[in-house]
Amino acid sequence: MLTRIKSIYLFMSKEGRTVTTQELVDEFGTTQRTIQRDLNVLEYNNLVHSPSRGKWIAKRKKTHAS
Repeated sequence: MLTRIKSIYLFMSKEGRTVTTQELVDEFGTTQRTIQRDLNVLEYNNLVHSPSRGKWIAKRKKTHAS
């Protein structure tokens, strides 16, 4: 689970644009509910935010990914 959450954040950061929940579902081959739970974890940790329903953008932060 943590690997997928990290991958989602890195994907969103690399894209550098707003992505939809459906794009993430297609990219990671999982259900919309699973992606939503992962995005909730990222949002709780202040790494992403949702400017409008179903759209997400990564916040620019200095992070260390290993």
